[in-house]
Amino acid sequence: MNDFQKTLIGHALVIIIIALLAGFMLAFGLIGGLEVTPGQFVDVTIFGTSSGWARAHTGGVLNGLLMVAIAFALPHSDLAVQRQRLYARGMIFIGWANTIFYWFGNAAPNRALSFADNILGTTNIFGMIGYGVALIGGLLTLAILLHMARNFLRD
Repeated sequence: MNDFQKTLIGHALVIIIIALLAGFMLAFGLIGGLEVTPGQFVDVTIFGTSSGWARAHTGGVLNGLLMVAIAFALPHSDLAVQRQRLYARGMIFIGWANTIFYWFGNAAPNRALSFADNILGTTNIFGMIGYGVALIGGLLTLAILLHMARNFLRD
């Protein structure tokens, strides 16, 4: 296994751990706190919405799994090693960009879906950062996956 594969997988696993923590945020949001003993709850106030935390939970896990899949696919892509290393670094950026988007989207009334106010709510610094990194990450994801797919589907 190449060093860039190990690094990509390591980041993927940390991103999955963060996504699992979003699952706790989801649970706290749904029931309003933490059950410390059966029937005894401690109030836990969270920011964001339950649906936002559900997206952060499932989306984060899927992003981490995408990163692991790419790590294992890269050596079979017929790309030069330098390009594989570049794409691994790109996927690390993408994984963190999506993680930031999900978490910051929960802290932004506009859900980090635009730089400005939108139909969902007003913008704030979290919304602007979340949208900015997600926009770059989304375009980078398409570029990397399209190039890799082309190499895999080539005769």
